[in-house]
Amino acid sequence: MIGMGFMGMPFSIWLMKFSTDVLLIAPGLFGTLFMMGRIWDAISDPIAGFLSDRSTAARGRRRAWMFAAAVPVGVTTIMLWSPPWMLDGMGLVVWMGSALLLYETTSTCFLVPYGALGMELSDNYHERTRLFGYRHVIAAAGSMAGLGAVYLMRTADEPRTAALAVSLGGGGLMAATIFYAATRLPERADYSGRGAVDIRKAFADVLRNPHSRLLLVVYGVETFGAASIGLLAPYLVQYIVHAPNLNEVFILCYFVPQFALTPMWIRLGRRYSKKSLWLFSMICLAIGYTLLFFASEENFVFMFFVVFLLGVGGGCGAVIAPSIQADVIDYDEYVTGERKEGAYTALWNFIRKGAAGLTAGITGLALQASGYAPNAETQSEVVKITLRALVGLLPAVCYVFGAILFSRFALNEVEHMGIVKELRTRRQTGNQPR
Repeated sequence: MIGMGFMGMPFSIWLMKFSTDVLLIAPGLFGTLFMMGRIWDAISDPIAGFLSDRSTAARGRRRAWMFAAAVPVGVTTIMLWSPPWMLDGMGLVVWMGSALLLYETTSTCFLVPYGALGMELSDNYHERTRLFGYRHVIAAAGSMAGLGAVYLMRTADEPRTAALAVSLGGGGLMAATIFYAATRLPERADYSGRGAVDIRKAFADVLRNPHSRLLLVVYGVETFGAASIGLLAPYLVQYIVHAPNLNEVFILCYFVPQFALTPMWIRLGRRYSKKSLWLFSMICLAIGYTLLFFASEENFVFMFFVVFLLGVGGGCGAVIAPSIQADVIDYDEYVTGERKEGAYTALWNFIRKGAAGLTAGITGLALQASGYAPNAETQSEVVKITLRALVGLLPAVCYVFGAILFSRFALNEVEHMGIVKELRTRRQTGNQPR
């Protein structure tokens, strides 16, 4: 997660600005390219998830995929940030669209098996929270380092040269850290080949699981709202707050609580239910995004508090959500006798990435329709209102709706303990449901 966080940060918050203001691709066009890449990523996730569930490779059903993905992830990262200088017009658009599709494909081949492997490492209700909490701390450290890459590209006299240098270093780092993870991570041999035989049955089981169904809807609603903030944060800082030199400072303010408060969420996870903590996260985010709608140059100091609040809510959710996902997958094994971490991870990713892709397309088209002018010193009031609505009101409404839906989640610690006890008995006796 160090390597993925380092290059994931520029991808999330700078790629659209880089494409519209440096490569001079129209916002609506690049938003459409981004949407297509995300939708393809969402489609490829279920395929990778199902195949890794069924894999019986000697290196492990997850680690074999990670080994294979290491170099391609690094290469496609470089391709994404360093289009040939001689390209312009439609040639440049085709290159960026192809690079997005290839990057999304190779990252899927790593992230889906990697995410599934994390959910297999422990079946302890609280140990999972600790595991995903520390993973989040490491990812946040990588993301904060990635802010340096964003700063370098944003302030460089030759932004394309800076992007090439960052992508060469970052792509190499991603390949090296993925390879290291695939070499060092343990994998449960007793889960090998225990996925569903038929891909249709695999995803039908995910949809039949009532706890999974609810999470799918919640993820879709949340991501549809929140995806715009990463894309539009640099625009907001430059044209609403009028403090472009503080771009990385604002984002750092978001990541500091995610890094610093993770041990607290791990401890609170033993005292309060995971459901309560995730609801708290959604409420914090809904309040924070509502306040973000009122961002302006006059109150930019107050915005540090708002961004910090968003970091508190985002960090809590990032620690608790995957722990809940792992519990839901245990429920599936209880019902079906199969281990389908890959299918579950993939379908959750499908919903989140599909929603994010849709938001990216809408965001780009909305910016273009409102009259956004690349590299202008200021923007019209229509553009500013559009920015505020996309990064403030849209995610706030979605998080309120998501919290209402998630309040119905019913899988608790007591029920999960009973499920794990039964699963352990089955593994000892070899008696699995048919």
